[in-house]
Amino acid sequence: MDRNRPLTKTDNFWLAIPTEAAGRGLRGGKITPGEWERRRGLRLRFVYRRRGPSLLVAEGRLNTKGRAVASRSKTGRGLTTVPIFLLVSQVKLPKRLDLDRDAERARGAVPGLIVANWVEGRLK
Repeated sequence: MDRNRPLTKTDNFWLAIPTEAAGRGLRGGKITPGEWERRRGLRLRFVYRRRGPSLLVAEGRLNTKGRAVASRSKTGRGLTTVPIFLLVSQVKLPKRLDLDRDAERARGAVPGLIVANWVEGRLK
C-alpha cells in the first residue's frame, strides 16, 4: 500500500467512537471494541448504514447507569439492540508540516547569516 495516498472507505479502516452505553475503559480511558467484548461477555454486531456512521451494536439491555449489559432473562424480556460504537471511515491526511524540509532550508541559510552579522558588527 502506498503510504502517501489518502485512504478511502474501500480500505476498510474504521475508527470506533464509543457511545455512552459503552462505558469507560481501563483507568478511565476510552474503551476499544475488543476490550468491551471481553469485559461484557457479549458479541458486537456490525450494522452498515449508507448515510451516517456505521454501528457496532450489542443485543442486551440497558442497566440503570445506561450501560449495555447481558440480559439475565431466559425469555428475552427487556432485550434491546444497543449501539455501542460509531464507526467512521479512518483516513490518512496529508502532512501539512514538514520539519525536515524547513530544517534543511534553515541549515543552508545559517553560514550566510553569520557572515553578514559578523561583518556588520566589525564595522561599528
